[in-house]
Amino acid sequence: MSSGTALAQLRHWVFDMDGTLTIAVHDFAAIRRALEIPPQDDILAHLAALPVAEAAAKHAWLLAHERQLAEAARPAPGACELVRALHGRGCRLGILTRNARPLALVTLEAIGLFDCFVVDDVLGRDEAPPKPQPHGLLQLASRWAVAPGELAMVGDFVHDLSCARAAGARSVLVNHPENPWPELTDLYARDCAELQRLLG
Repeated sequence: MSSGTALAQLRHWVFDMDGTLTIAVHDFAAIRRALEIPPQDDILAHLAALPVAEAAAKHAWLLAHERQLAEAARPAPGACELVRALHGRGCRLGILTRNARPLALVTLEAIGLFDCFVVDDVLGRDEAPPKPQPHGLLQLASRWAVAPGELAMVGDFVHDLSCARAAGARSVLVNHPENPWPELTDLYARDCAELQRLLG
């Protein structure tokens, strides 16, 4: 694992949205039941494999459900302070989410961080193949003209860490009482407030 001091030198930071910058509220089991998706299936992968008309109807339901959650989003502990501190240092900030970009923008507005991100640097499931695939991080690295190793991906789930590892970026895990994926994690912090402290 890296130290916070090592990662503090990085100037390019990419954040997952739900459960990372926000308090997690998605009930994925309930979503799977509503959309008739088997409990073990990845929701987006399942929808991608459906016939076009059925997929469109289920995506529409998902989007409407997620919009309600986005409008009511609340920031995770320390998230606003961390993002504003990095923004204040002149760091380039991005979002890589399995949600839709328009809803990520609604969420950023709801938690008061919209002004810290360039819209084109907010990538959702329609801008890049969803995590754990690395395409979104590679797209941001290319847009920012930096090597992937100069990026940190901050998230709360194994998909975020696997995405970072596949892209060659640094992986940062937050919002867990302990680290269940040490082999994939470059830096671990219990929450965004602790991450800010570790970065100095």
